[in-house]
Amino acid sequence: MTAPATFLPGPVPAAAARKRRVRNRYLRGLATPRGIIGLALVGLVLAAGLAAPLLTSYDPNFQTADALLSPGSGGHPWGTDELGRDLLSRLLYGIRADLLVVLAGVPIAALAGCSLALLATAHRAADVAVQRLFDLVLSFPGLILGLTVTAVMGVGRGTVIVVIALVETPGFGRLLRGAILVHRDREYAVAARVGGAGPLRLLTRHVLPNAADPVVVHFALAMSVAVILEGAMSFIGIGIRPPEAALGATLAASRPYLEDHPAYALGPLVVITALVVGLNLIAEALNRGARR
Repeated sequence: MTAPATFLPGPVPAAAARKRRVRNRYLRGLATPRGIIGLALVGLVLAAGLAAPLLTSYDPNFQTADALLSPGSGGHPWGTDELGRDLLSRLLYGIRADLLVVLAGVPIAALAGCSLALLATAHRAADVAVQRLFDLVLSFPGLILGLTVTAVMGVGRGTVIVVIALVETPGFGRLLRGAILVHRDREYAVAARVGGAGPLRLLTRHVLPNAADPVVVHFALAMSVAVILEGAMSFIGIGIRPPEAALGATLAASRPYLEDHPAYALGPLVVITALVVGLNLIAEALNRGARR
């Protein structure tokens, strides 16, 4: 009597195993105290913005006669501004507006920067042209570039997204270009080339998966910079168009009332700080995880 046949699982494909290793590295990094604190800070701010209609019943632009109320007065948990608008409502909806432009501008920058990096590594002449383009963009400080774009496009949400994309594109492009140049001369890439892998297969199956770590880490850092840039643009009046709520604009409007109404400035200041610190902690955790 023959024993029943046993079926053993086949070998895991190399690409799937590599993806699992990369995912596990990132998860281990995010599971560190830095990663947990960063995720908690960003998640708390994100949840507050998404739940704005549930956390406040006031329209952020609705004006009343009760100007500059202190927190808890007149049914306003965080008080009101100089126009009688509910500060908690403007804070929560300002989180929404800020995150919207950040989550739109940074992915556009990542896509543009990575595309230009691939173009630069494909041909020497293209590499020179792309590097000079990056140098041109980087020669302008972020706010100066914001003023230039605003002069052409006008004030508004779309302008902020374009500025964030322009400022962040060179960072993504240079990181990926440098990583590709390093990894395509490594032993595993040479072995794949000798084994018959064409340029496209070598790039997509071997080089890019190993060169992606700096880009993933930089994505979190870019979002942190984008939060600061959007806040700065709104603070000086070239960001999100009033009367739409924005954290930087609320912080700018609070300046004349800092002594008598400190809660006016405290809300947006705490939120911006939490976002920047949280995103930087996430970036550091991802970086530590990628090195393992």
